[in-house]
Formats: sequence, structure tokens, C-alpha cells
Amino acid sequence: MNIDLKPMKELQPLQPESATAGGGSCCSSASSKGKTGKAPHSLLRPIFMPLWLVIWYAVYSALPDIADFITYTTLGLSESSALGSSLHFFIYDAPKVIMMLVLIVFAVGIMNSYFTPERTRKMLAGRHEIVSCFLASGLGAITPFCSCSAVPLFIGFVSANVPLGVTLSFLICAPMVNEVALVMLYGLFGFKVAALYLVTGLTIATTIGWLLGRMNMEKYVEPWVRLAQSQEQAAVKYSWHDKMQLGWDAVVDIVGKVWIYAVVGIAIGAVIHGYVPQDLIASIMGKDSFWFVPAAVLMGVPLYSDAASVIPVISALFSKGAALGSVLAFMMSTVALSLPEIMILRRVLKPQLLATFVGIVSLGILFVGYLFNWLI
Repeated sequence: MNIDLKPMKELQPLQPESATAGGGSCCSSASSKGKTGKAPHSLLRPIFMPLWLVIWYAVYSALPDIADFITYTTLGLSESSALGSSLHFFIYDAPKVIMMLVLIVFAVGIMNSYFTPERTRKMLAGRHEIVSCFLASGLGAITPFCSCSAVPLFIGFVSANVPLGVTLSFLICAPMVNEVALVMLYGLFGFKVAALYLVTGLTIATTIGWLLGRMNMEKYVEPWVRLAQSQEQAAVKYSWHDKMQLGWDAVVDIVGKVWIYAVVGIAIGAVIHGYVPQDLIASIMGKDSFWFVPAAVLMGVPLYSDAASVIPVISALFSKGAALGSVLAFMMSTVALSLPEIMILRRVLKPQLLATFVGIVSLGILFVGYLFNWLI
């Protein structure tokens, strides 16, 4: 089935005016002077980027030595002590995660300057539906939206007659697979886990969107959604200097909102890392606890958090013997199926479609949990 989209002139651009913590706007302004209304900063000229990258790499590479010097030399703590282990964990991981967030969010902020409504329409139009679902999932993965701030984009897609399955692929992937989650997973677990999480997240969003599209459930979208009209905005052409400013705006918006959650999460993880007995965690959350994956999903749904505060905690639990799939299932249910998101989705989806959406996404998260437990 190929998709023929109507012109999307009424579709909102992919930069919401506001967002919750963990999903800030990257480039919401249509002005070439950037979000703040000021001219791009002279230090953000492309010619200076190699210098900033060299400085970033030098500081990042020195973090292990800095953590060792502060913890074991300056403070005189023992490597085998609980306090020394906890403090070293925090001193090393907190700046490491923040620095990685700055780098990746800056790059994503630049990338988002390319995703105008017209480009999005062309990207999704004239393709097989499952291909469009995959592209919409990829778009959700690289745009900095949490579950709550992604809903206005969902409305914009539906009102522009983008197929329901394609819009749901975007809605599933936007909060679950984002640059914050991937950066922190890479920093705390390594490339293998981050890549596998990305692949499974895209697969879940694409497959579920395609399946829901096959079920012809458009009648269960609230009627007012299709009647919604968004203000048309002209496409903006940015110079590279402007794009660098947009990237920095993204850092100020997103990292400025999530850094405190990341630090709190890392602090909690540090306490777990140093003081919680490994045997206790392994007995409750280990691979042998087959029941813990569905229990983790049920525990995550009533909560509302972002990846920045959850991932450091699950990293510490994993280091103490918790099964990776179990703790990832908890994280995915928290960010993709939180109760606040379900309440917001009820405004745009009728109960039949909402229940189907929650049920199928839950099954997808369970699959990922057991898959990670089996593979790692």
C-alpha cells in the first residue's frame, strides 16, 4: 500500500513552543536570529567548531583521572570502601553524561533545522505504509519530544491526513527512543546496548504502527482532531551560523531542563552502586526472576519520568545483578506508557483505540525486556 498524502500546509512544524523536562524545543523560532531573538553568537561560527570539539574531547578523556584524583588522592578514600565507590561513581558519571548530552543535543538541534513540514510531507508521501511507519519512527527518535509534548505533533499529523498507523509510529518512538536515552545508555552501558535499544525501539514503533494501521481504527480518533487546523508557517532557510545557534539553543533548552534530573538519578545510582548488596538485587531482579519483567512494566506505568533520571538508576541496578531487560522494561513503560501520557491521549483517542494502543505497546515492551534478558 503506497501512501498519498494531501498537502500538509496546515501541519505544525516540528518545533513545539514548549515542552516538559526532557523534551525541550530545539528551534521553535522562525527567525534566522535564533530562538532568543539575538544574532548568532560569534563563538558559534563554524570555523570555531574544531576547537570546541578538541576541548570537549580533552576534558572528556581526562574524566577517569579526575575522578580518581579527587576520590582516592585528594579525599583519601579507599577503592574498596562503599563511600569511595559511590563517590567515584558520581564524580565520573555525572560530568560524563552531561558532556555527552551537550554534544549530541547540539548535533540534533542542527539536524532539526532540516525537518520542515514540506520536507516531512515529501519524506512520508508515495511510499509503502511500513516504510512510512519506519521513517516516522526515525523522525520520532531524532526529535526531542517527551510523551506529553509529542501529542500536539500527533494532532498535526492526523489533521493533515497522514495515515493513523504512521502517526502512531511517531507517537510511540518520540518519547521512548530519543537522544537523551541513547546518549545515557551509551555512556553507562556501552555501544552494544545503546545500538540494540535503538534497533528494538524502532522495530517496535514501526511494527505496532503498521499493525494498528491495518486494523482500520481511524473511526476511534476523536472527531475534533481531524478538524484541527494549524497556523501555516513559511519554510525558513538557515545559514550554517544560524544552525549552530539553533544547536546551542537546543542545548540550553534540553540540557538546561534535564541536567538536574540526570544528576539526581546518578546520585541515586551512586548510592545503589556503593551500598546495596549485589546478592539482594540479583535475587529480586535477576534473570531467574521471570515474573519481574511484567511487574516492572506495571510499576512503570503509574510513574512519569524521563530517561535522564531513570537510566542512571537502572545502570546501578544492572551493575548489582539486575537483569538488563527487566530494568529497561521499567524505563520504557515509564517514558512511553506513563499515566499522564495516557490521560493526555484520551483527549485525542477514543477508549477502544487507546486500550488497543496501550495493550500492544505493553506487549512490545515485554518482548524487549525478555529479549534483552536472553541476549545479555
